[in-house]
Amino acid sequence: MKFGFNHLTLLAALPLALASCGKSDTGKPARPEAAPRAVRVTRAELRPMERALRVVGTLLAHEEATIAAQVAGQIETNHVDLGDRVTAGQELALIDTTSYEALVRQSAAMLTKATAAAASAARTLKRIQDLQKDQIASTSELDQAVAEAGKTAADVKAAEATAAIARLNLERSRVRAPFAGAVAQRLVNAGDYVAIGTPIARLVQTDPLRLRLEVPERESVAVRAGQSVRVTVEGDTNVYRGQLARVAPAIRAADRMLQVEADVPNPGALRAGLFAHAQIVVNENEPAVSVPANALLVFAGIEKVVTIKDGKALEKTVATGRRGTDWVEILSGLSAGEAVVLEPAGIRTGQPLTIKSAAENLPVSKTRTEGVR
Repeated sequence: MKFGFNHLTLLAALPLALASCGKSDTGKPARPEAAPRAVRVTRAELRPMERALRVVGTLLAHEEATIAAQVAGQIETNHVDLGDRVTAGQELALIDTTSYEALVRQSAAMLTKATAAAASAARTLKRIQDLQKDQIASTSELDQAVAEAGKTAADVKAAEATAAIARLNLERSRVRAPFAGAVAQRLVNAGDYVAIGTPIARLVQTDPLRLRLEVPERESVAVRAGQSVRVTVEGDTNVYRGQLARVAPAIRAADRMLQVEADVPNPGALRAGLFAHAQIVVNENEPAVSVPANALLVFAGIEKVVTIKDGKALEKTVATGRRGTDWVEILSGLSAGEAVVLEPAGIRTGQPLTIKSAAENLPVSKTRTEGVR
């Protein structure tokens, strides 16, 4: 096969062109490294924080009772209805008192009669005792007088008890509230006949309310009676404050929960039966690691801070907890005293950094923030 002049010329020139290209590439200067970025830094610090357990529970009436009739009769008057507030001792209903007033008068008359008989028997005994001293009255007469005096004295005591019961039944015909509260249910109407034990009304005490909570076993060791409790309910922006009043002596084996109860003052907006979210304050001054809020990076749900190692940025993934207006609690991933970069947006691991002068760094506030979100 024969090659023409042009083909031979190209083949000879090809190695020279390739060599020329290689020399040109190796001779290029390296790309300069990016200039270090100036940043402000501060140190993670231990901040005194309030530690509170978040639990849920139910608001219950502090006291609840079904008021029943203690005497039989017809309801003459019903003084209360659903939702009415009552004071301790207030009359709720009146059972017909006609028969009980008659029994009081009868028992009073019987007592008067028994008292008179006893007085007569006592005088007779005194007279026979005087005659017996002069040996005028016989021993049998004295014995009979002593027996009669004893019998009439016993009759007086029986009549007094009967009179007391009659007066008590008359008083019980006026059905009264045993404690201050509100009527949760009215169960009878005027004109109804009630027997002893018939329910008349259901009464609940709503101030304070009883908040019943369930604390997980792992958190139960920190719970003590007397600790303060913050309470919120659905549809109400107010925060109600109470105090832990009762702690169960044992953890339930069925679900490994500890039942506790708090007393929550009720200004009027709370109702028994409401579902409640509560925070039990177990430590009011517990040190925890925190950084300024502007030191935190959040991307795709991952929270990070940027630290500096050997003059270069190093990203650290952290877990956060409570937050204040200008700080964030760090639960893990960072230790107290470590330097973190403020406003670290756009910084990546390995990027050269320089620290601005200390005077330009943002100070870390040491004022305790009460409003924990």
